[in-house]
Amino acid sequence: MIRDSAADTIVAVATAPGRGALAIVRMSGPRALEIGARLIRPWPSAARHAVHGHVHDADGAPVDEGVSVFYRAPASFTGEDAVEVTCHGGPIASASIAAVFASAGARPAEPGEFTRRAVLNGKLDLLQAEAVGDLVDATTRPAHRVALAQLDGGLSRRISALRERILALEALSAYDIDFPEEDDGPIPTARILAAADETIGELDRLLATAPVGELVRDGAVVVIAGAPNVGKSSLFNAMLGRRRAIVTEIAGTTRDALEAVTEASGWPIRLIDTAGLREVTEIVEQLGIEVSREYLERADVVLLCGDSDGSMTDARRAIAAIARAPTVEVRTKSDLLPASERTLREGRPLSVSAESGEGLAELRDAIARALESSRGELTLDAPLITRERHRFALDHARQELREFHNAWEKRSVPAVVAAVHLREATRELEELIGAVDVEDVLDRVFGAFCVGK
Repeated sequence: MIRDSAADTIVAVATAPGRGALAIVRMSGPRALEIGARLIRPWPSAARHAVHGHVHDADGAPVDEGVSVFYRAPASFTGEDAVEVTCHGGPIASASIAAVFASAGARPAEPGEFTRRAVLNGKLDLLQAEAVGDLVDATTRPAHRVALAQLDGGLSRRISALRERILALEALSAYDIDFPEEDDGPIPTARILAAADETIGELDRLLATAPVGELVRDGAVVVIAGAPNVGKSSLFNAMLGRRRAIVTEIAGTTRDALEAVTEASGWPIRLIDTAGLREVTEIVEQLGIEVSREYLERADVVLLCGDSDGSMTDARRAIAAIARAPTVEVRTKSDLLPASERTLREGRPLSVSAESGEGLAELRDAIARALESSRGELTLDAPLITRERHRFALDHARQELREFHNAWEKRSVPAVVAAVHLREATRELEELIGAVDVEDVLDRVFGAFCVGK
């Protein structure tokens, strides 16, 4: 659990460890400016003014040179007084600066603590904070684009609009409950039910983005499968544009599944190279084939590979009882085929050559079409639901609205009891954006962050 004391001043290296030209050290909290002014010379004359100088230890010995900037609350990422020092890269300089700041009164930050403070101080909502983590973790352009839009508040605005709709519906029901004898008469039941239906429809449309959103964030699992020695690993390398898998003429070379992230016509995919499917007695290869079966069971798309009609038939038979995902049939080693047999025809496997690159673009398009057929169109311009936490909250809000609709329509319970469902639906959305105090949710969200974020 992250310690949460606004009285603490925290410090961390914000850049990744390892060799590099520059590194950044961040410090935030009530004593940040005091510590910075004592150890950085010269100290910037004003907030947000960058100054080149040196960081010194408590004895006045120089630790490193760099560029320093300070921020006054609330005009900082965390909403607190903050200091940032850009120093030389490498493992020593940044760690040494963080250490002298800690010796002067700051404590080492825990994972996600800077972003957590930004949420608690109203600089970000919880959805935007999650987007910070997703941006850091993004390995594809679609994932980066969706995270950036979420950080900009696109999903937050959509959730806030839904919350306002439910509050308006709650106000209508409250009027009907509290002022039933007013001259204007009670609110027509049809009006309240129509408003509930419209809000449920909006929730349905947002929930419908979850299958695509989760694939964008995590990557679609695309499994290359087939008999041994039909060119699966060569295809894997060709799709990545680099040698990642070992390729030999010996059947059974691939003993374990290899995984890499790439894109297929805009879709982020996790491409999996698997061991060839066949009956064997050798224990290590058996284990590899078992891993292949596990990947096939959870694949989003299967690339069924063969280098002849016979191997294609064997591959179809091998995966028939395992894979349930859409299948793209791939005739590998097409550079060895006559030109007449490499022509793309409906109903025939897609001819691809890892050697020449022929057919790779068409294969990526085929993967994208298979994903669209099973998951829906890839649309990155509108907010997407990318996490199970989002889906869970929205689905529960929808259920509460449906319960309200049924109770209000049938008058099966008193109106004041039916309205409780609206309050619960609102609470689900407020918890989603972090508008209520939800310590356990904060711990789960920020526990996966890197230190310095």
